[in-house]
Amino acid sequence: MTAATERNIAATQALFAAFGAKDIPAILEYLHPDIVIEFYGPSTIPYAGTYRGLGECRRFFETVLSSVDIHQFDAEEFIAERDKVIVTGHLNLTARLTGRTIDSDFVHVITLKDEKWARFRDFMNTAEAVAAFS
Repeated sequence: MTAATERNIAATQALFAAFGAKDIPAILEYLHPDIVIEFYGPSTIPYAGTYRGLGECRRFFETVLSSVDIHQFDAEEFIAERDKVIVTGHLNLTARLTGRTIDSDFVHVITLKDEKWARFRDFMNTAEAVAAFS
């Protein structure tokens, strides 16, 4: 593994730790100014959509953290090559709007530039999230 790949994994792990601590200013430190976040799913999910730039991406993280209670958010694997880090894991959340559970595996595909997240794509069982927010 190259030193750059190791730094990309370390930056991703640090962002995950900041997310777990609900520390949005710390999260933003690991985002590239040209960051694009893509959370796939219908508008029933309050944070679904595409977000561009630090301002919109801050709103994404604020919306996620205000929409759900996080009971489990476990990254299980960090797979890295070149400018990509793939993270697999499992989450268990409660939608604050309804009190219903979201329980799903996830895959995050992260592209880094200058050791900061430049693109983040989130894949999970969105049917679980839709049911929880409906």
